[in-house]
Amino acid sequence: MSTETGTGSTTGTTSTVEATIARRRSEGGGALIGYLPVGFPTLTESIDAAVALAQNGVDVIELGLPYTDPVMDGPVIQAATQQALANGFRLRHGIEAVAAITAQVNVPVLVMTYWNPIMQYGVDRFADDLLAAGGAGLITPDLIPDDAAAWVGASTRTGLDRVFLAAPSSSDARLRQAVDASRGFVYAASTMGITGARGDVDSAARVLVDRLRAVGSTSACVGLGISTPEQVREILAYADGAIVGSALVKALSDGGVPALAVLTRDLAVSARDLRPAV
Repeated sequence: MSTETGTGSTTGTTSTVEATIARRRSEGGGALIGYLPVGFPTLTESIDAAVALAQNGVDVIELGLPYTDPVMDGPVIQAATQQALANGFRLRHGIEAVAAITAQVNVPVLVMTYWNPIMQYGVDRFADDLLAAGGAGLITPDLIPDDAAAWVGASTRTGLDRVFLAAPSSSDARLRQAVDASRGFVYAASTMGITGARGDVDSAARVLVDRLRAVGSTSACVGLGISTPEQVREILAYADGAIVGSALVKALSDGGVPALAVLTRDLAVSARDLRPAV
């Protein structure tokens, strides 16, 4: 990951996401990134839930846009996004949610979305609307840098972050491409599969982060399968950030915003100073 003001950016702006992650690392811990879908259980409640993430220690919010063919999402997130779609979710609701969240908390908000909805909306239009809403950028799980010319252009123009995925199966050349193209961080998929809480985070995650470091990454965050404070600490022993999704969605589903807040606080404590006491 480049430490300049943004890979190829002509805006002169600094990535707030990358700066947040770097600050957490300098403090001896790592960044906690929390995922929730827009529109679940309702649009208003999803906004309240995202605000609760920030108020209880999440460093970066990942806001998922519900999609009809979520190939990377596990059963917990799929059920939540299907409910949001049944409630009438539209892409403009995602922009409205970002604006409502950033008006209340000073935490970077990244949107996680599959690429087809952005193409349908209009790449430049979406970039402009997301920027106006206070959004930080996009995580695009099904978009590879080879096919991302339109998004690279729009994000360079607006200064928005672009987060590409790296998988354990990726070649070194592909990893280097993801590092060079990303701005904010590289999303290191901890395992080959879909999202969802797991008892053990795949050891492939550590190897993948080591490989990303070897090709120049200074901001690698691990996601898929992280659900407990212990796993967050395990990940942050070698990665720059830990991404938690399904566990937070399940807490929101089972116990509403209060349960979500409790879990978030527990996870956040585990992401703070990891240096051994002397």
